[in-house]
Amino acid sequence: LISSATKSLRMETEILEKKLQDAQMKLAEKDGDKEKEIQGLKRLISELEFQLTMEKNNNESFLDKLRKEIKHKSDELEKLTQERTQLIHSLSQVQEENSLLQDTVRRECSERRGLTLALGRAREQVLELRRLGGTFP
Repeated sequence: LISSATKSLRMETEILEKKLQDAQMKLAEKDGDKEKEIQGLKRLISELEFQLTMEKNNNESFLDKLRKEIKHKSDELEKLTQERTQLIHSLSQVQEENSLLQDTVRRECSERRGLTLALGRAREQVLELRRLGGTFP
């Protein structure tokens, strides 16, 4: 009876040891798979971090270019605004000068008409005097 029970316990122990070994092998296999998965995820994280760094650098470079372009356009706009202001001032001066010249021309034309009329009258008087027989000194 004892021998049979011992034999039975040994067989049960062997079966349990075999199950334990199988379970340990499966656990080791799962650990290996998990380690591979962890390594793969670490590589993926590294790649994504690298891509993120590259994108940040590209964005910063792009922003720097945009800032420089905005600065350049702003400077250009300021320069054009100053030129426009100067041109408006020059135009105002030219218009004022033109107005003065037009007034001067009007006065001179009026004087010329007056002188032309006076000259015409003087000619008529001279002709009238000649016709009447007068002589001029």
